[in-house]
Amino acid sequence: MAWSAIIRYAITFLLLVLRLLPPCASDDRLLPGKLLSPGATIVSDGGSFALGFFSPANSTPAKLYLGIWYNEIPGLTVVWVANREAPATNGTSSSPALSLTNTSNLVLSDGDGRVLWTTNITGATSSAPSTGLAAVLLNTGNLVVRSPNGTTLWQSFDYPGDTFLPGMKIRIRYKTRAGERLVSWKAPDDPSPGPFSYGCDPGTFLQVFLWNGTRPVMRSAPYTGFMVDSEYQANASSFTYMAIVATQDGIYMSYSLSDGAPHTRYVLTYSGEYQLQMWSRNSSAWVVFRKWPNSKCNHYGYCGRYGYCDDTVAVRTCKCLDGFEPVNLEQWNSGNFSQGCRRKEALQCDDSFLAVPGMKAPDKFVHILNRTSEECAAECTRNCSCVAYAYADLGQDISKATMDGTRCLVWAGDLIDTEKMSDTAGRDTLYIRMAGLHAGARPKTNALRIALPTIFISGILILAGISLAWLKFKGKKRSGQGHKKPFLGGSSDELRERNLSQDCELPFVKFGDIVAATQNFSESNKIGQGGFGKVYKGMLGGQEVAIKRLSKDSQQGTEEFRNEVILIAKLQHRNLVRLLGCSVEGDEKILIYEYLRNKSLDASLFDSSRKMLLGWPMRFNIIKGVARGLLYLHQDSRLTIIHRDLKAANVLLDGEMRPKIADFGMARIFNDTQKNANTQRVVGT
Repeated sequence: MAWSAIIRYAITFLLLVLRLLPPCASDDRLLPGKLLSPGATIVSDGGSFALGFFSPANSTPAKLYLGIWYNEIPGLTVVWVANREAPATNGTSSSPALSLTNTSNLVLSDGDGRVLWTTNITGATSSAPSTGLAAVLLNTGNLVVRSPNGTTLWQSFDYPGDTFLPGMKIRIRYKTRAGERLVSWKAPDDPSPGPFSYGCDPGTFLQVFLWNGTRPVMRSAPYTGFMVDSEYQANASSFTYMAIVATQDGIYMSYSLSDGAPHTRYVLTYSGEYQLQMWSRNSSAWVVFRKWPNSKCNHYGYCGRYGYCDDTVAVRTCKCLDGFEPVNLEQWNSGNFSQGCRRKEALQCDDSFLAVPGMKAPDKFVHILNRTSEECAAECTRNCSCVAYAYADLGQDISKATMDGTRCLVWAGDLIDTEKMSDTAGRDTLYIRMAGLHAGARPKTNALRIALPTIFISGILILAGISLAWLKFKGKKRSGQGHKKPFLGGSSDELRERNLSQDCELPFVKFGDIVAATQNFSESNKIGQGGFGKVYKGMLGGQEVAIKRLSKDSQQGTEEFRNEVILIAKLQHRNLVRLLGCSVEGDEKILIYEYLRNKSLDASLFDSSRKMLLGWPMRFNIIKGVARGLLYLHQDSRLTIIHRDLKAANVLLDGEMRPKIADFGMARIFNDTQKNANTQRVVGT
């Protein structure tokens, strides 16, 4: 009897304990037939996130929301809410609960049995409970409904709230479905949808907006082809990598964190700021690492029509585009730019276009599909109402999703919300139709007064040129053949005499202009140095350029210099560096290239801090770009060229981390049938 009594007491105690357990234990999943009620939570397998009911402070009567929050952080930081528009309250007889039905749907019901929210999975049918069906909270903060075979039927990441988490995809374009938006809370303690939203322009996949209702607050630069942005968090020694990814299903934004990074999130606040926040373990608080808008210039249309914000100067300010002036100069000078700018002179249909590099392209464009750069220019030129255009090659990745890898934008109305950008990502060259830039323009009323002095001065210059040429010819004749300078060792005139100009299609730049552009080759302008000499940054014709100055004892000799000038002038490919000009004067031999902001690949690979920026997706794109450049050199160009000195130092990276092969001094040209060649000296690396 004693043993039977002990057994009865043990069973009674066990039943009592089971009755006291919450309906759903703290597991990472909810199964059919189980309920998740207030007071119970589902915790992700790694412990980072929890799913359950919460009640905001100061809500009277107490409103209950089903949400996901950080499980390891003190306080409550909610990242997703299911029933934002339909909060629950405790019923008279029972509490609200979340269940997983036989139709594979999650259903949230209030205490009186009314359905407040459901996943509403399309095509779900009722069936007997199936082993393996579950709603699982992942350690990324994503709540997923999985079928017995592991297929994801629904996930919370497809329905974002106010928070953008690592690994989440904000779809810009997804087949026929509208892109997702982040939507702010209404107030700090009110999760219901607020007025602010952040997402893709519904009219085009090319740009992202921050809205207040239907009014734009801020706009990104239109997409230019490839974006991998990174943020370095110095306090945590971690990186945030943001990328735009294109697949056959669509285009989306996503980001990831470097190993060991603290909790990081993008959040759209109730006050309308889009913030990048990082959890500080030292202060046990969220730290705002970046926020947008971060200045008046970020606000949509701040500088008015035909005005732009100059972000390249120390103090950001509004300016009028070339050929325009403030509508109200007094207001403009007082800092009120809302009325914008107006044309100084009316347009004519045969007016041409002024190229303005480094710009954030304006809003209100028309996207014309399947156009080359030349066709895009022609599209705007032949339309008298077209005031500007911009072109970009979006690359093959985008063509997977859009069936078109080009981006031709044209404007027929006012140019609004533009900016001169200091950041290279998203910069466009904007071509603006400008009064007076047309060929064969009608003479102005003062044309005669301008023409007569011009003709007179031109005549004097021509006579002077003829005289100098005659004197030079006489001097050469006296000097004899034995005193000729080595090839390319003299002036630009001698360079032309040696027929390099017949091979080279590049402009010769005056040495004095290069001295001015580099501030007399000052150390502050120097951006690199090698066996060939030094490389300087400068401005020529309003364009940033890299100026390669060969030293007198350079390892690259005269023949290599000539080789590089001739070869690169004949090559045109997006993965080859562009040679813009050259200069030869006395002992000076100078090459002028396009300026590539991110320098050489080796500077990123072998620098302990910069190499962290090179995630695998970016490295793979660099590999593909170099391979495309080599394929062009070996197979697709009009000349078959073997580089012979390919190394990380000779691969340069532009502002969007696209690779370009450089330094063709050692290159060799092969004919169509040639398979190999001999060399008399060791070259290359």
